[in-house]
Amino acid sequence: MHRLLGLIIGLLLLLSQPLASHAAEVLQVRSATLLQVGDRNRNYTVQLACIDVAVDDQQRAQDWLRAELPRRRRVNLRPEGSADGVLIARVTPLGDELDLGAALIQEGLAQSTCLEG
Repeated sequence: MHRLLGLIIGLLLLLSQPLASHAAEVLQVRSATLLQVGDRNRNYTVQLACIDVAVDDQQRAQDWLRAELPRRRRVNLRPEGSADGVLIARVTPLGDELDLGAALIQEGLAQSTCLEG
């Protein structure tokens, strides 16, 4: 129960500053759009924002993400929201300019789901 409360508080803190970036470490690429990340003493699931990966491209996209995000790679998170306890964020590896969702789109492995404004 305390762990769940800590996760909720952590997510609320992240979401209270939607334009800020927060560094975290990648612990695992769970799927073509889901990452497990760690930030100090917390672990949480992050969904890449604004992309959709077709069923036929799921494995290739996951393999591409694993190549780009070895375990412990540091990334910046720019929260966009949350759903079902999962943080939805734009994720950019430290030292890179392009967020991973946009990179997957450029690789032809995903489609954009957000309107650019």
